[in-house]
Amino acid sequence: MKEPIISVSGLRGIVGESLSPETAVRYVAAFAETLPPGPIVVTRDGRTTGPMLADAVRSAVVACGRDCLDGGIAATPTTGILVVDRRAAGGVQISASHNPPPYNGIKLFSGEGRVVSAAAGQKVVEAYRAGRVAWAPFDKLGQVHPIADTTAAHLAKVLAAVDVAAIRKRKFKVLLDANHGSGSVLGVRLLEALGCAIELRGGTPDGRFAHPPEPTAENLAGVMGDVAKCGADIGFCQDPDADRLALVDEAGRYIGEEYTLALCVDHVLAKTPGPVVTNCSTSRMTEDLAAKYKVPFSRSAVGEANVTAEMIARGAVIGGEGNGGAIDPRIVYVRDSFIGMALVLDGLAQRQTTLSRWAGELPKYEIVKTKMTLAPDKLSAGLAAVRKHFAEAKFDDLDGLRLDWPGKWLLVRASNTEPIVRAIAEAPTAAEAQRLCDETLAVLRNV
Repeated sequence: MKEPIISVSGLRGIVGESLSPETAVRYVAAFAETLPPGPIVVTRDGRTTGPMLADAVRSAVVACGRDCLDGGIAATPTTGILVVDRRAAGGVQISASHNPPPYNGIKLFSGEGRVVSAAAGQKVVEAYRAGRVAWAPFDKLGQVHPIADTTAAHLAKVLAAVDVAAIRKRKFKVLLDANHGSGSVLGVRLLEALGCAIELRGGTPDGRFAHPPEPTAENLAGVMGDVAKCGADIGFCQDPDADRLALVDEAGRYIGEEYTLALCVDHVLAKTPGPVVTNCSTSRMTEDLAAKYKVPFSRSAVGEANVTAEMIARGAVIGGEGNGGAIDPRIVYVRDSFIGMALVLDGLAQRQTTLSRWAGELPKYEIVKTKMTLAPDKLSAGLAAVRKHFAEAKFDDLDGLRLDWPGKWLLVRASNTEPIVRAIAEAPTAAEAQRLCDETLAVLRNV
């Protein structure tokens, strides 16, 4: 079989090609080898291949002499909360996030309830590649313990972070598109607790996606029309493991994922000013909002583990990534669509406004994302050439090469899984962002 895509925070692959039960067993056993004593939480999203892989993962945990706390179908942020709530040594979420149906994967959580750090993840990769497995003898095997209520702790944390009475008073009508992932498990319960009338799409978590799972404008065309037709105040669209959230306004217009974090930041800072952290490929909107509220702003390298580490170091009150992943430390250091929904509803209730009006008040930018094939041995020279071409820009090399000008920026970085380079630019107009990307790709082609 082909090798799955392996990073420091987990793996993913095509089931039957690059991801097999054997691979899952070996990888989870390697993870268990690196953990301190204690049980391991195991959850999955709604994908059709999830039950098979969950059987394999639970077997691996038990065979390593660990108790398995089985959370069944759960969102990725819920997994982090369960790890902390149950005082587990770590957690395993079986999910391929927004990848197409043939894919599945494994995401690893530390005992702190967040995605494992790069250093911890590297130890897992090394143990996996070395084939180090410490199987327990027959009389030292672990046991599987089902978790009866997986959502109560997560729900309580989210409700405590917003003005429930104010939200309930507005009696919002909400379209929730869980797209047959794990988001409806807590999503429906949360929206009911907030007094919302719910139009549910894809509420059965069986992985039979009604549209491609990444919540982009192209993939949500039908959902956008439904929001307007049913007269909803807002549309909430989750990816399969519910750590990302895209927004649709009351007119059925795609507000998108970048705005999810910006709106959450705007609302949190208005009430509780404090440091903010995003990764270096997230929209400048959040940086502008930090300046508006006169609070410190920091960037991390791309990757959830990098964002959360920087948030902890800076004492951030809010942070996240521009892919719709808000991270609120009051809840869990994981991207969380549920606190995203609650904060947006809280903001709408407090402001007595509509989503379109609130989004229209935010700084306006356009992002363009491009990529090209580039041999790894040409990367260093390529980045140097791009930096020379844009010599007037302020630069940093936190993650690849980032160039900043007043009101616009460019990020050039290599993929962690493919021999390609991504060029991402943001500017006041799409034409200007496209120009920055086009010039960058032209420079790289001549390396």
